[in-house]
Amino acid sequence: MRTAKIERNTAETQISLALTIEGSGKSEIRTGCGFLDHMLILFAKHGRFDLMVKCNGDTEVDYHHTVEDIGIALGKAMAEAAGDLRGIKRYADIILPMDEALIMAAVDISGRNYLACELELPTQKVGDFDTELAEEFLLGFTRNFPITLHIRQLAGKNSHHIIEGIFKALGRILSAALAIDERTKDEIPSTKGVLV
Repeated sequence: MRTAKIERNTAETQISLALTIEGSGKSEIRTGCGFLDHMLILFAKHGRFDLMVKCNGDTEVDYHHTVEDIGIALGKAMAEAAGDLRGIKRYADIILPMDEALIMAAVDISGRNYLACELELPTQKVGDFDTELAEEFLLGFTRNFPITLHIRQLAGKNSHHIIEGIFKALGRILSAALAIDERTKDEIPSTKGVLV
């Protein structure tokens, strides 16, 4: 079973995170930001990951450090849990509807970190969550789990639905790309022989 535990402590956040790739979608999330809690619960459920996140952050300032640092910690956990990537399917994509919102997401577990994120979020906030932090989360994640990730908003006029679609789609494509392909379970899916 592919698992990881990460502790990340800075002057701004103290994070404890545990991840199981072959999970059942159960989660225990306490970040100090209700909207982020909800998004991580959706990510775990739709990716079938078991995820535990506890964060004590400087949320009295804003949610930026908490969101970015959890993205970093989750990226590190994914990289550690995925190991040498032997046998993975490597690629996945989805077009995911969330009411009026439509999200395209595609991933290559490539060993190269790249994020292409095309969003037109209609509001600056969902509740007290700054919507620009969705991309900050993805940046922290992809810088620490070296993948090529494309996220594109194809439709949508509700920031909550757009961001919810992103987290659901991210869970689904990562689960699909990290799944073991029984035909090639002992191979690294690259002509280089490594994914770094």
